[in-house]
Amino acid sequence: MTDEEIFAGHVGGKLSVETTAPLVTQRDLSIAYTPGVAQVSRAIHADETLARRYTWTERLVAVVSDGSAVLGLGDIGPRASLPVMEGKSALFKTFAGLDSIPLVLDTKDPDEIVETLVRLRPSFGAVNLEDISAPRCFEIERRVVEALDCPVMHDDQHGTAIVVLAALKGATKVLGRDLTTLRTVISGAGAAGVACADILLAAGVQDVTVLDSKGIVSANRSDLNDVKADLAARTNPAGRSGGVIEALAGADVFIGVSAGTIPEEIIASMADNSIVFALSNPDPEIHPDVARNHAAIVATGRSDFANQINNVLAFPGVFKGALDAGARRITEGMKLAAAEAILSVVGDDLAADMIVPSPLDPRVAPAVAEAVAATARAEGVTD
Repeated sequence: MTDEEIFAGHVGGKLSVETTAPLVTQRDLSIAYTPGVAQVSRAIHADETLARRYTWTERLVAVVSDGSAVLGLGDIGPRASLPVMEGKSALFKTFAGLDSIPLVLDTKDPDEIVETLVRLRPSFGAVNLEDISAPRCFEIERRVVEALDCPVMHDDQHGTAIVVLAALKGATKVLGRDLTTLRTVISGAGAAGVACADILLAAGVQDVTVLDSKGIVSANRSDLNDVKADLAARTNPAGRSGGVIEALAGADVFIGVSAGTIPEEIIASMADNSIVFALSNPDPEIHPDVARNHAAIVATGRSDFANQINNVLAFPGVFKGALDAGARRITEGMKLAAAEAILSVVGDDLAADMIVPSPLDPRVAPAVAEAVAATARAEGVTD
């Protein structure tokens, strides 16, 4: 694709609003707007729950960012982040049939972000937080979840984690391995790295080690922020110290969610039949062709290699399922159910080069939505 094609595809933005009610005759106008609309407004004033039926709120996702951690571009600000948020909204509509609206906020202050969303709550039914830098993203998500009575998820964290778990489940099935016994190393202790560690621990993986730019996140380090200190208390059960060389020697799984690079000889030091997920975009931590010299299964975040680990496998179905069920929040159980549903779509096609379905597979979002909705009802987090 050329620069000309790319920019032409963004002229005027990628979104528009379409009406669902006819506006052709005078009668149409009277029903959709004045005087008919007044009856609906009076009814909602008397019973606010009717807004779910008679407005689009129940199916509207707010895609919210401050532009501080956009893709591989970093802190580019709210205006420059808007094309990405529009793209996210387009994916919601295409893959899950959900309406969404991009909201880019001209502030990085957690208090102001939370307050803004609290005040806007009557306008939407769910919040997809996007491209907010760590460690602020952890506080912001936690506080928004606490403040709002609707599904909230920071996709950079949990969308990534859900698809990573689905892919790891697929890889272990192919290799005949036990997921819980895999010694797993995660490179990156930001939003995605922390969430991946959390979901793998919740799935029963017993030995998870996380690396940041200074080495293994371990309890004997004195330079950890609160998020990393909590992570250190729950990971690295063998008490390893050092850097990537020490972490990966003999490891079964490498999950890269940082901007670093991993030399071939370090991948070569991993255990036999190892699994390598080099997910940095646009440049993986190690080229997949090189990783395949040593690893049994390799995945990336790119669409031009096999086994693309892409968040679009998760977030449309997760939000659709949560909204279908009337869920007040998105739980860890719902995320685990989403991962299992993603894997289930692969079915008999499961292979070393097909551990997750294609992001374009139309079966994925409905399967995820059904699993998430069922789990929300079973866990009692629905209205």
